[in-house]
Amino acid sequence: MLIRDIMTTEVKLVHPDTRIAEAASVMKDFDIGALPVVDDGEPVGMVTDRDIAVRVVADGRDPKQTTVREALSQNIVHAYDDQSLEEAANLMQEHQVRRLPVLNRDKKLVGMVSMGDIALRGSQETAARVIEEVSKPSES
Repeated sequence: MLIRDIMTTEVKLVHPDTRIAEAASVMKDFDIGALPVVDDGEPVGMVTDRDIAVRVVADGRDPKQTTVREALSQNIVHAYDDQSLEEAANLMQEHQVRRLPVLNRDKKLVGMVSMGDIALRGSQETAARVIEEVSKPSES
């Protein structure tokens, strides 16, 4: 099974110049914890609810003034839509991430795949393995 067969294609995204308060509202309205950050059609990072909590709120920054660019995570792990579900699962395990942006081979964002997608549409064995590995505390 390929990633494109299970990924979510209706992805909410934000521009780097979007204010954090607006990004947080999108997360709330759509019950999501991460937004791809896209500039001129190219993914430049992700902003997560954790990024907002740690890089904005905990630092006492104003979410109405702070931009996504100032809080996003760069160098994100991604998958390609023509990769196998197993490859996506391995990436999630290796990098301990719960969701992956999915790009086409032209490097355009075409979807997202999450642990939930794997659990709902993949094999139970793969889902169990990913959940177990991603949930382990990282070794620092």
